[in-house]
Amino acid sequence: MPTPPRPRSVRPGRPPSRQQDERPRWGMRLATTLSVLVLGAGGVGHAVVTSLDGGIGRVDPFRDMKNRPQGSLGTNILLVGTDGRDKITPEEKQKYRLGGAPCHCTDTIMIVHVSADRDRVSVVSLPRDSYAEVPEHTDEATGHNHPRHPVKLNAAYAEGGPSLTVRTVEGMTGLKIDHYLEVDFTSFMKTVDVVGGVQICTARPMKDSYTGLDLGAGTHELNGGEALQYVRSRHADGSSDLGRMQRQQRFLAALIEKATSNGVLLNPVKFREVASSLLSSVRADEGFGVEEMLGFTAAMKGFTPSSSDFTTVPLGQLGFAVKGVGSTVKWDEVKAKKLFQLLHDDKPLAPHAPPKPTPQPATKDAKPPRAPGSIVEVAPEQIRVQVYNGTRTDGLGRRVDDGLRATGFKTTGSPRASTNLDMRRTLIEYDPRWDRSAESLALALPGSELRPVKGLGATMKVTAGADFKDVVPVRAEEQPQGDFGTVTGDRVVCP
Repeated sequence: MPTPPRPRSVRPGRPPSRQQDERPRWGMRLATTLSVLVLGAGGVGHAVVTSLDGGIGRVDPFRDMKNRPQGSLGTNILLVGTDGRDKITPEEKQKYRLGGAPCHCTDTIMIVHVSADRDRVSVVSLPRDSYAEVPEHTDEATGHNHPRHPVKLNAAYAEGGPSLTVRTVEGMTGLKIDHYLEVDFTSFMKTVDVVGGVQICTARPMKDSYTGLDLGAGTHELNGGEALQYVRSRHADGSSDLGRMQRQQRFLAALIEKATSNGVLLNPVKFREVASSLLSSVRADEGFGVEEMLGFTAAMKGFTPSSSDFTTVPLGQLGFAVKGVGSTVKWDEVKAKKLFQLLHDDKPLAPHAPPKPTPQPATKDAKPPRAPGSIVEVAPEQIRVQVYNGTRTDGLGRRVDDGLRATGFKTTGSPRASTNLDMRRTLIEYDPRWDRSAESLALALPGSELRPVKGLGATMKVTAGADFKDVVPVRAEEQPQGDFGTVTGDRVVCP
């Protein structure tokens, strides 16, 4: 695979000053990641994107930096999301609850590690309230020298912009940052609309009065504004910022799935629309331009959600009080060190499944594709099922049993004949104590009737009716794995 060009030397210059605001910031952390992951998945030609380089704003976050960490295998990109509501229409502000004045402040920070062979990407979220110590620095506007002192991580940007942010993150992680990207969430909304929206699956209803998010359980096609509500929401469950970061990671995987599965980025015209939307709101170091992005593009043509893994830096203490700073989040020093060492050594954070094979053209005898599945609250592997054939069709019970077992349900493997062989509608009988499991089973058997039966016990009873067509694959929300709570992208998109 071709190796992308090394960063060009940067020219001296002062990063633009930014007015700051102390109010809570919106939860936009994904737009920055799109420039690397979505553009890298495109595989289009040089002529389509070289004219876009002028749309990238430039900063110099590495100027005069000394005593930096040793370089890593692969490429480390620091991604900063900012508040860009000044570019959103009044109608959009009202519809998507985006009131207030823009401040161009950082929300939270991500590290994206692209492997040396360009076949894998690891995304690590760094909570904005992480306890940090900014190094000694001089305020360029006033010339005042500031000694090393504790802050919340997002305050590094407020004090010293991109340069101080990079220095702080390098000091905390021991990783050398190769590139810097900064994007506001205006481009995020536009990009989602350009690719035609994305699909999100939820196991339970999600509602947040602060953002206006209101999703029922099931599968949803989100446009740009709705996607912004989804990734901003902090009050949809009890997990606050941590839950929001997980949803943003899930959404990013879904966007990659959409962009790489329907040819959006292989169409030069559509690619230009996506790239223009992204790059119009990007600020990057001078060494990271279109030429460098093309290097990633050429090497990442086979990139899919299974090529990515997502995690949040391991946390040790929530609500760690610091005088003059407030409540912060302390990292688990031992686990965090291990995590960043894996990135430094270019190792995956979780086992990666092989990419799905490229779909082949349909043949005369080919089976039609199965209907899209759902995310369920209770994993199929935890649900026991006894299947009955409620019709006079030979083998129907076996088809249902095999279908349920294939999607993970613990069937008995021995379907039986029902006493009623004239069932028109598939029936699920369940003990009311296992109602959540019954709802998960019903999603795998669309159109079936749910009937509670007291005292039935933990084993569900499915009686196949004449309406049965197929079992729809379902799975529970992926549980984070290992010391770092890592999930791979192919396990967080809709089944």
